[in-house]
Amino acid sequence: MSEPLTTPGEGFHPHLHDTPVHPTAPLRSRLHHIRAGSLDGDTAQSGGMRRFAAVSGKTVGSEKLWMGQTHVAPSTASSDHHHGESETAIYVVSGHPEFVFVDDSGAGEGRGPQEVRLRTSPGDYVFVPPFVPHREENPDPDDEAVVVIARSTQEAIVVNLPRLYALSPDEA
Repeated sequence: MSEPLTTPGEGFHPHLHDTPVHPTAPLRSRLHHIRAGSLDGDTAQSGGMRRFAAVSGKTVGSEKLWMGQTHVAPSTASSDHHHGESETAIYVVSGHPEFVFVDDSGAGEGRGPQEVRLRTSPGDYVFVPPFVPHREENPDPDDEAVVVIARSTQEAIVVNLPRLYALSPDEA
């Protein structure tokens, strides 16, 4: 007789019969298949973009994660915005979207804020830290850009802004 390959609770695959089932949370006791054609468009939006939820509290009962798609139309820029306390990871599916933010890390060295433009291609990833103002642009005149987004908060937080950085006292 052979020895079991794993000990219950250890190894790559936990033993399912040892995993407690939560009868009070039916959405959290099964896998969910979200088909491409059934994404939820009832999400927070920014001008120039369309966001669609795949994984959220509303669609599957997630508590700590939001994931979906964003489409940026040809020759379009989103509104300037940030995502509150969310960390955001972006994967470029198609097109060449550009992500614009202001880098003010050189302020102590006598440099003013610098606008930075990240030009991306399919297969690239972008990380957006919490509260960092930015915008997405799609310079292509013919094709939309599509990205997959994952956020560390359960719903898509979008705070639209009048511009990428605060007004200086002489601009106010």
